[in-house]
Amino acid sequence: MALFTDDARPGTPYWWEGLDLATPDDPLPAQVDLLIIGAGYTGLSGAIAAAERGASVAVVDAGDPGKGASTRNGGMFGAHPRLSWDKLRTAFGADVADALFAEAEPARHMVEDLIERLGIDCDFQRTGRIQLAWTQSHFDAQRSLANEVSEKTPVQLRLVERDGLAQEITTERYFGGLLFEDHAAIQPAKFHQGLLQAAKKAGASITGHAEVTALERSGTGFTAHTPKGIIRAGKVLLATGGYTQKPFAWAARRVFALPSYIIATEPLAANLLGHLAPGRRMMVETRARHSYFRLSPDGTRILFGGRAAMINVDIHAAAARQMETMCEVWPELAGTKLSHAWSGNTGYSFTHMPHVGADQGLHYALGYSGSGTVMAPYLGAKAALQALGDPEGATAYSMTPLRRHWMHPGTRPHFLQAANLWYRHVVDGWENRKSR
Repeated sequence: MALFTDDARPGTPYWWEGLDLATPDDPLPAQVDLLIIGAGYTGLSGAIAAAERGASVAVVDAGDPGKGASTRNGGMFGAHPRLSWDKLRTAFGADVADALFAEAEPARHMVEDLIERLGIDCDFQRTGRIQLAWTQSHFDAQRSLANEVSEKTPVQLRLVERDGLAQEITTERYFGGLLFEDHAAIQPAKFHQGLLQAAKKAGASITGHAEVTALERSGTGFTAHTPKGIIRAGKVLLATGGYTQKPFAWAARRVFALPSYIIATEPLAANLLGHLAPGRRMMVETRARHSYFRLSPDGTRILFGGRAAMINVDIHAAAARQMETMCEVWPELAGTKLSHAWSGNTGYSFTHMPHVGADQGLHYALGYSGSGTVMAPYLGAKAALQALGDPEGATAYSMTPLRRHWMHPGTRPHFLQAANLWYRHVVDGWENRKSR
């Protein structure tokens, strides 16, 4: 049986349908106060923050601005830390752990306010997000996390016991869930378009296909070489996420690209969607497949993403794996065809946390590790303000060192080949046995 519809577009994100994603091609200015490398959420939000404070700003991108993770992600909008307080304390100390938990709500509010203030039409919906426990031990961990979050933050969340899950999702797969009631959903490509237009309106120049091939210190500033010319900048912000490569070897040794694969079903009957996802939430799993899924903004189909592989694989093979995983959750979808399948790189750090800082004068905001929809625009603004010496750039994410790992000695993450086999053949099987 065919996996795709006759008019399917494997390799093209569902989010791009109906949008004019023209590549900005502003002339490079000779000199600016702040040069931002990377025109995704991080770079554009940083450009807006800096330009609104009177700085001259240029944003350059190696390809088409936004056609990386910023227009390929699942559009899940929330900012709670990915790690428990105990893990954050072990990694960074108790004070930093407290500060990271405390920053979750301000981060989300800042980006929500940005959307409202700039009038960005990105299909924002206050859906809530439920994290679904794949095993009983995962649900026990959720109970502990709920206590930590409630104690240390004003984040609105509640545990959903197994017998209450039917109000959220129709499946026998999960042992309970943790519901973040204030989380939301966006159309990520529309959000990126809104940020891009706002950055240009604020006075920033934006130039695509202007890869920085060399970055040199020049007096108290920098000189950047691109195929479209040379630009001098007093400060530079690296905002390349999961697409970081040479000449930024320092960052590429600390942040690696992990692909995520997403499928979109053909339009489905409204009564079927209402049966499968009565809560209409953003949904994520606790198992190591990192599956995440949701209804499309118009409520006509399911989008399902996660780890089909930890390396780049053929999009048809990845789509088949995601379809199989989706049907584990919802057997009723067997035989459903797909309209879209695509992938994008997530920039992962070895702490699974974002980081903001500077190395030899080069500022950066990197390593969102799957939580970039809110954290990238939030920390992009923080990093840009830090580069300008503005005290409003202060953030606890500057106290999380961007560390290397012995498994990743160079700039290419060769260890992912072995990790891919380990997770597919060992971890996934073990978690499936634990779920029975």
